[in-house]
Amino acid sequence: VQLVESGGGLVQPGGSLRLSCAASGFTFAHYAIGWFRQAPGKEREAVASSDGSTYYADSVKGRFTISRNNAKSTVNLQMNNLRPEDTAVYTCAAQRIDWGGWARLIADEYEYWGQGTQVTVSS
Repeated sequence: VQLVESGGGLVQPGGSLRLSCAASGFTFAHYAIGWFRQAPGKEREAVASSDGSTYYADSVKGRFTISRNNAKSTVNLQMNNLRPEDTAVYTCAAQRIDWGGWARLIADEYEYWGQGTQVTVSS
């Protein structure tokens, strides 16, 4: 099983980035894919998840959009109007879809994790 993130980098406040998560080694359509982030000195927090439906943390609603392509086994996270407080390591993770929507933003319910990509929002 492998989850590989890409697309991180340095962006100015108000700017945009698109993160991608490429999955392999499991039946992609049977899994929800979530994005989580962790800033230095802070706990990991959920950002968004997709199982066909989408789920968002309140802090990113209206700014971030998650989308998935089952044919390519990829999930993208489009991040707009970025703020300095969005600075963190962003990691994608996979969760069996059987768990149900209640689990989509709960990190402990995810089975597989990528290595993460750094996003820095700074002027």
